[in-house]
Amino acid sequence: MAEQMDLPRLRSLIEGVLVTLYQRYRHQDLPELCERLSLPPPAPNDGPTKHERLTASLRDCPDNHLAQIAEAILDSEPLVAPQRNALQDVVWLGRHHVEIPGRTRRELAKEFDLTDHLTYPDRFLALLGQLWDLGEDEFNVWGPHRGTLRDDIQRHVIRFPDDWSTEYLFEQLGALEAPHPRFGRFLEGLASPAVLPDEQAQRRFAELANHHLQPIGAQLRPEGEADGYPLFHLVQPRRGTARRPRNLIFATLGKPDIRFTSALDNDIEVAERADQVLVYDHAVGKFGLCWRDLLSWWQENRSITDPAEANRSLYERMQASLPRESPGQNNLFWLYHNIHKDNLSDVPALLPEIWVHWDPKTVRERGARALQNLRMDFLLLLPGNRRVVLEVDGIQHCTRDGGTAPDSAKYAATMAGDRDLKLQGYEAFRFGHDELRRRERARTVLTPFFRTLLKLPHP
Repeated sequence: MAEQMDLPRLRSLIEGVLVTLYQRYRHQDLPELCERLSLPPPAPNDGPTKHERLTASLRDCPDNHLAQIAEAILDSEPLVAPQRNALQDVVWLGRHHVEIPGRTRRELAKEFDLTDHLTYPDRFLALLGQLWDLGEDEFNVWGPHRGTLRDDIQRHVIRFPDDWSTEYLFEQLGALEAPHPRFGRFLEGLASPAVLPDEQAQRRFAELANHHLQPIGAQLRPEGEADGYPLFHLVQPRRGTARRPRNLIFATLGKPDIRFTSALDNDIEVAERADQVLVYDHAVGKFGLCWRDLLSWWQENRSITDPAEANRSLYERMQASLPRESPGQNNLFWLYHNIHKDNLSDVPALLPEIWVHWDPKTVRERGARALQNLRMDFLLLLPGNRRVVLEVDGIQHCTRDGGTAPDSAKYAATMAGDRDLKLQGYEAFRFGHDELRRRERARTVLTPFFRTLLKLPHP
């Protein structure tokens, strides 16, 4: 799930960071700093002090850019752990994440033997420092060792591992009550090769974690690799498909002529009329396929260096694949991009004329065993491996003879295709063409629909 991002808190946290940043930079450095952090450039009349100039720059920044600024700060500026964690928690809660109840966390900790991880103590401590506040900026003068939490972990977990149980370590870290995204990243880190460069040990931990995650419908699943070791990601398969897409065939101007160049690896090529089909062949990550990902692929594929030109040409190429006789489809495509024009880079790409099934034979040749609904109007790939199909249904979906007579067989075939998609983990939403025929009415239908589907905040 994803929660609505707490934008007032995020703005307040960013302002708090800027209070510390202005002390590190000179007046002449502020334009470069603002550019690096995606802040509007400071104006000379914003005020005489660096603090006033940075505060005015933040004030000019719209809410929908705050997450981008926070991520730029986290990527480029050294922060103390409490400040870093507070920013991360607000940003991460606004993204897809898996909810892991406190009971699941505690029961996992009780069974978690740290022996494998303590074989690599420096890596283990590095992970803890990346995600938790180890007290290195605030000394506990009343503590038994007058040191930091890092000092205590080195003594009671690494040097004398029988001193603390794993459950007690989790309590000291704050892991049992931490926000869900932070605990999820902790689990992924504990299974990562950066912390545990031993595949058997990685799989032992993943197996233990999955034993406790299974009742909530989640799992650590190997997806990809790094340096020859598996990479584990926390997923909730019941909310999406069990697999990530390999080939996306979309914006087609006719049925593609496809052949396998490697059946073992699922590698395909368009044998003829390649200019009439787009094939996205980059990996789709756990956060889905955003417009920025599609645009990057398009720029690479077409050698376009100007982002504005790439935006325009990609949009026009996809729009060209839409049937002219369907104002509803054209309105849906235009409105999606218009509604999200201020944050298009961050929303899922809307793929038109997408091939969900493919068969070299025609429906007539295949007969009763033919796949239904080979091509869908639109597809969105959302975080958590969610695949959302959007269909705009005209009268031809349930009638014959030019729309003059009901056709129960065509309607039944459409519904059978929907059931097949849902059993494969897709979510299918159908719109009546009359809902979307006129653009203004379509806007009233689609704006709340997309806001709810994508869990976007209200304007």
